[in-house]
Amino acid sequence: MTTDLVIEAEGLTKRFGSTQALAGVDLVVPRGTVHGVLGPNGAGKTTAVRILSTLLTPDTGTARVNGLDVVRDAARVRRSIGLTGQYASVDEDLTGRQNLVLFGTLLDLGRTGARARAAELLAWFDLADAADRPAKTYSGGMRRRLDLAASLVGRPDVIFLDEPTTGLDPAKREDMWDVVRQLVADGSTVLLTTQYLEEADALADEITVVDHGRVIAHDTPDGLKRVVGGQTLEVRPADPARLADTAAVLAHVTTGARPDEIRKGVLAVPVADDAALTATVERLAAAGVAVTELSLHLPSLDEVFFTLTGRTTAATEEVAA
Repeated sequence: MTTDLVIEAEGLTKRFGSTQALAGVDLVVPRGTVHGVLGPNGAGKTTAVRILSTLLTPDTGTARVNGLDVVRDAARVRRSIGLTGQYASVDEDLTGRQNLVLFGTLLDLGRTGARARAAELLAWFDLADAADRPAKTYSGGMRRRLDLAASLVGRPDVIFLDEPTTGLDPAKREDMWDVVRQLVADGSTVLLTTQYLEEADALADEITVVDHGRVIAHDTPDGLKRVVGGQTLEVRPADPARLADTAAVLAHVTTGARPDEIRKGVLAVPVADDAALTATVERLAAAGVAVTELSLHLPSLDEVFFTLTGRTTAATEEVAA
């Protein structure tokens, strides 16, 4: 992985009437990475993407993509990027193949080159069997894959994915995650906006958290989790009758911290470091307590978001609505 920056933004602001969509956003994205921009509806994520992809101009601030200014060099920027918005942009009356050939033709690939690239993408996105059906007959997941395929026709270096899994069921979301991982493995740089904390956790090398048009945090997923502090040890004894014995072991290992039953039969307790795991295993064995679950993990991004904003993601959704 190289360390040169593909996306650089400094002090971006944008106002729509009385609404301050962006209030001084800074952003840097190294080449060959997935960068997650995380935040609720109305946080400013889509506005930032539209500025970086030349669809909007900032009121103040500067942004460069592949070293090109997004305002002065907008045409050159567009030739090096792909964009998948929140909603499918393909023509539903055309077939999947016709949509991709159309994009290839508009990108000056020529008729033969456009058809070859369309066939390649249809195969990659598992759409070959539906290639000659109208896009309006596709399922939601198929339409999202076609939309993403359309953004890749020109083999862009930088790909903007604005909430690409919105409305997809969990299985289809996982499929899209696999596509994103493959894009980066093939050398692309991806900027991904999302409301889904688990999506950012699963895909992003670094995460920028945006709220009310401002950057409120920036770090790796694990770095953000450390904002909450410490780790959590979870244990499920094989015999529910040994729950009290398990709690006594955990309290001893953590010098008196009170374990909580976070789910039926599962105890959790905060610990200072990894040494607690080894000590817990030894003491449980000495006490003759068998376990079916034992894990040590950092806090979730949900907990991080609550620490940063004072709101849960559910509460954020209600505010945004």
